[in-house]
Amino acid sequence: MLYRPSRRQIMAGMAALGAVAGGRDAFAQAPKRVVIPEGEFTPQPIAIPNFVAGTPGDAEVGVGVAQVITNNLKRSGLFAPIDQAAFIERITNIDTAPQWQSWKQINATYLVTGRMTRQGDGRLKAEFRLWDVNQQQQLTGQQYFTSPEYWRRIAHIISDQIYERATGEKGYFDSRVVFVDETGSKERRVKRLALMDQDGANVRYLTRGSDLVLTPRFSPSTQEITYMEFGQGDPRVYLFNVETGQREIVGNFPGMSFSPRFSPDGQRIIMSLQQGGNSNLFVMDLRSKSTTRLTDTPAIDTSPSYSPDGSRICFESDRGGKPQIYVMAATGGSAQRISFGEGSYSTPVWSPRGDYIAFTKQGGGQFAIGIMKTDGSGERILTSGYHNEGPTFAPNGRVVMFFREPGGSGGPSLFTVDISGRNELRVPTPGFASDPAWSPLLS
Repeated sequence: MLYRPSRRQIMAGMAALGAVAGGRDAFAQAPKRVVIPEGEFTPQPIAIPNFVAGTPGDAEVGVGVAQVITNNLKRSGLFAPIDQAAFIERITNIDTAPQWQSWKQINATYLVTGRMTRQGDGRLKAEFRLWDVNQQQQLTGQQYFTSPEYWRRIAHIISDQIYERATGEKGYFDSRVVFVDETGSKERRVKRLALMDQDGANVRYLTRGSDLVLTPRFSPSTQEITYMEFGQGDPRVYLFNVETGQREIVGNFPGMSFSPRFSPDGQRIIMSLQQGGNSNLFVMDLRSKSTTRLTDTPAIDTSPSYSPDGSRICFESDRGGKPQIYVMAATGGSAQRISFGEGSYSTPVWSPRGDYIAFTKQGGGQFAIGIMKTDGSGERILTSGYHNEGPTFAPNGRVVMFFREPGGSGGPSLFTVDISGRNELRVPTPGFASDPAWSPLLS
């Protein structure tokens, strides 16, 4: 397995870049922040020149870093990167203030400048500054050190820094997505577990495709994935360590097991176990391997998901006649139904922010992806069509990823949409893709 430096290792070499001559102190005046909208919104113009090559031969990586940052911020829907062909000033030195009028003239609200320099020990030094053009001040500046092959990782971390400084909220770009890669004809579809950066880059295949895999889910606290695999006999729930490639069976259970998902502390897995014509929710402690039953009904209870603080779970149940969303204490007990719209509700997942639950809603021949508050109020449909399913939240809770199956001879693709319902975008993958699960920010 490919070694990747931890965020902590990269951040260990981080240092702030102070204000430079000709640029006002970042704290002299509070900068205007991008207000993350619920309705109509005009993205903020931002200029991102190619990063300066601090040493010969690093021009290509400087272009690459700027391009990744540009793509990240553009896909967020909150920023509108300006075409480099419109730039008037050519940035050659990031240690002097920009020519403010040159950037005002092309209506830039923000400007990003940066430099990539190869060190004597072979490491790459990345520096960037974020400028508020209207206030003529530096908002933030940092430097990082890493191995040259991880320049994309640095670009994602810088993107997160820009996003956070401009919006006041955490970014989500330095994260990964596990999904089911699908190839072959519909009748003989091969499904492999795959992992990629959130923008579709660096795809790695984690299983060979000899057995069917479903519902992969990331641990909130470690680089582990839990998923279901149909091999010989009943499906089994597995744990897979992304960094080492090691996997283990969570447990052997009588009957069928479905929808495994981690607790927020990563110490437990909650799942649905089928027994006869019904299924109930069980939680397993990964250290002791002890299993606790949480529901005991003649209905089908499935797709459980923890709240971020681990105190509650939401799940899907047809105990009322058709699938709806229920919420109950993580230890079990009485459950409260929170979905009351037309149609049926399934695949609920709790936002990392704790404010919303995303779901799939089926009715009238349509499959919609939506969100509602945790008491069921404020339901909002983000996208609708045939056939949308499997929502998963970005680490900051602002974006939802899902998959869409068009029907016919084609196959599913991944999409993202903002929780306001704006900015629906397809996520690039090598082939057909389904069942996405977003990781936390990489540690």
